[in-house]
Amino acid sequence: MAVDIIPIADEQISDTMRDYLAEIYRLGQGKAWVSTTAVADGVAVSGPAAVRMVRRLQEVGLVDHIPYRGVKLLPAGEMAALLGIRRHRLVERFLVEVLKYGWHEVHEQADSLQRGINQALEDRLDELMGHPTTCPHGDPIPTRNGVMPEVGDKPLTVTPAGSRGTISRVKERNPDKLQYLASIGLVPQTPFELVNRAPFNGPLRLRLDRHEQVIGHELAAAIWVVAHPPSRGERN
Repeated sequence: MAVDIIPIADEQISDTMRDYLAEIYRLGQGKAWVSTTAVADGVAVSGPAAVRMVRRLQEVGLVDHIPYRGVKLLPAGEMAALLGIRRHRLVERFLVEVLKYGWHEVHEQADSLQRGINQALEDRLDELMGHPTTCPHGDPIPTRNGVMPEVGDKPLTVTPAGSRGTISRVKERNPDKLQYLASIGLVPQTPFELVNRAPFNGPLRLRLDRHEQVIGHELAAAIWVVAHPPSRGERN
């Protein structure tokens, strides 16, 4: 099926507009209202600049904007956001899988490179890599017709002690933190057991294969997992 189902012509949506739409989607998961302050922080611009762009997006039918409530994607805006996210995550995957970049190096590189990619090149990248379903950080890659796959995961910080499962994704952009997580083996597709979690947002102790690792609560919040809770016989 063709993907050109956006009511607004693709060439009318600038790279900057796509950046905003993708950030609005990320902050609100495509559904919730998002403050323009949060959008400004996400795209690293001033508050007034963000408001001007949000008004422009509203004028062309991509978002709804209500002062003091925030901004929310309309169906056309959500579609454009998802297709932009798809391109970004495919480029990240290409940089890691083909060009051998570290997963901590690719976010800003992909921001720049995706601006020069058209639909034909996107399709070639997708085919070359065997139609990947996730980016290097484990986030799902939207389909070619703008559907975001559901993962069904949750943060490690709300996972019961004793649970076993697999790390699904790492929601972190800081390069230093990503390097550290990779160095201790906390990457997508890694099996784990949550041995213990200290109270009052204390550290978490994980078993990874044959070794254990302790991480702080803040870092654990960036790690999302697919896990099953311990059975009654396994609980303390």
